[in-house]
Amino acid sequence: QVQLVESGGGLVQAGGSLRLSCAASGSITRIATMGWYRQAPGNQRELVATIARDGSTNGADSVKGRFTISRDTKSTVYLQMNDLKPEDTAVYYCYARVLSDNLVWTGYWGQGTQVTVSS
Repeated sequence: QVQLVESGGGLVQAGGSLRLSCAASGSITRIATMGWYRQAPGNQRELVATIARDGSTNGADSVKGRFTISRDTKSTVYLQMNDLKPEDTAVYYCYARVLSDNLVWTGYWGQGTQVTVSS
C-alpha cells in the first residue's frame, strides 16, 4: 500500500503565502509524476501543477507566476503558493503515479489539506 501525507494548509490573508508538502511512502518501486489538484465547494477537482521525475512542470494558467511546484527527492513534492487570492480557497490534494512493488502503475491521492484565503 502507498500513503501520501500532506501538510501545510491553513488560513491566510489575501496576498499572503503558504507552502504545502506531500511525502509518499509505502510499497514504492518508482514514482513518475507528482502533483497538486484542488477542489472548491461546488466545483470539480482541477489541476494546479504537476512535476515529472525529470523535473519538468506543468501548471494551470490561473496560478502561473504565483505558485511553484518542486520536488526535493523522488518521493516528496512541495507547492509554494505566493500572492494568494480568495479564489484559491479550496481543498488541495496531492497526487502521485506510483509503480508499486508488484510492478503495477497506480494513481494515489492524499487526504487533502484545506487552504482558505480571506479577503
